[in-house]
Amino acid sequence: MVSAASFAASGESTKKTEANTATLDSASTPGEIATGNDSSDPQAPRQTKRGEAGLIGVGLRLSTLGAGAEVGVSLSSRLNVRGGFNIFQYSRGFNHDGITYKGQLNLRSGEAHLDWYPLGHTFHLSPGLLVYNGNGATATANVPGGSTFTLGGTSYTSDPTNPIAGNGKLDFVKAAPTAMFGFGNLVPQNRHFTYNIELGAVFQGSARTKLNLTGSACDALGLNCVNAATDPTVQANVAAEQTKINNKLSPFKYYPVISFGFGYRF
Repeated sequence: MVSAASFAASGESTKKTEANTATLDSASTPGEIATGNDSSDPQAPRQTKRGEAGLIGVGLRLSTLGAGAEVGVSLSSRLNVRGGFNIFQYSRGFNHDGITYKGQLNLRSGEAHLDWYPLGHTFHLSPGLLVYNGNGATATANVPGGSTFTLGGTSYTSDPTNPIAGNGKLDFVKAAPTAMFGFGNLVPQNRHFTYNIELGAVFQGSARTKLNLTGSACDALGLNCVNAATDPTVQANVAAEQTKINNKLSPFKYYPVISFGFGYRF
């Protein structure tokens, strides 16, 4: 017969074997989950996609350069190239130093920028170039016969039989570097609609004014009339007037740019 002690020892051995088996089973389960490649596991970490290149966005904007449109292409999640154009026109008549002007302000430009997003968000730095700078003004001028006017600090009388008339033009260099910074992205990686706010400047150099006069300019008594287009004294005063205008416009060597826009990324 089997003794009670032997039976008890056998039972104790069976319990230890079952406990060891359970321990091995529970230990293997986490290892299987950790090394498994089941993509349906909701706890599995997601891979981060790099920014896509070749995305395209288009936009409209209003700025101190005029109303315009632009298109951008992404190079990476932190770099875009962007180009656009601006246009604005405004006409106004005015009188200055006895000369009646009909002036027209023309803002026309085409630009290109490299947008860099150093923080990977909406803040960007955008060096660029006005590849075409057509910003400037034109004007026609006249002085009724018998009226007095001042040119370069000298007073004249417009000849009643051949009154003073003329035209003028103001422009800047045709290509000018720009520096901008702002918030927004015309080609966002994770949405379609976007906005853009920018501040900066165009470094367009000094204004270039050209005045042309025709007719005859006389002294204060209406005598000693000379051809305004060829007389050396009158032309020297025209040159002085051009310099005066250019000096008044010297702050616009650095033309300020404030821009608001919105766009859509395809």
